[in-house]
Amino acid sequence: MFRFRLALTVALAAAVCLPMAAQAQADKATVNAIEGYFDFVDANAGTILPEQIPAEDYKKFFVLDVRDAGQFAKEHVPGAANIEWRLVFAQRAKLPKDKTILVYCNTSSFAAQVAMALRMDGFENVRLLYGGFNEWKARGGMEAYARASKKS
Repeated sequence: MFRFRLALTVALAAAVCLPMAAQAQADKATVNAIEGYFDFVDANAGTILPEQIPAEDYKKFFVLDVRDAGQFAKEHVPGAANIEWRLVFAQRAKLPKDKTILVYCNTSSFAAQVAMALRMDGFENVRLLYGGFNEWKARGGMEAYARASKKS
């Protein structure tokens, strides 16, 4: 009886785990897209420092805040649109293809995921605000460029 239960347990465990293992296998198109993404220029090619953006140039971007609505309501980069990071890919049709998208979250971690997903979907106009909103504020926000220019 013990051997039967053990065999049944092992068979059930294998049956339960097999679909998960099958789902873990990426299809060829996905693998190709990921490989293509990682061939993308270099690690910092899509990153912009707050000091590189003059205050008036923010109007040239589609600034995308991917934090939750509560954080966005408290404070955000002036002129930014808000779509929570989990929803951006599903709502990507709302994003411009003819304007550079400057994406940020608090620290850049979620924004980097958004940027990667959008680039893999063909958006070549996505840039990541280095360090996110926290770093942007610490470096002077809209005045980061002016501050850095005075130091030079």
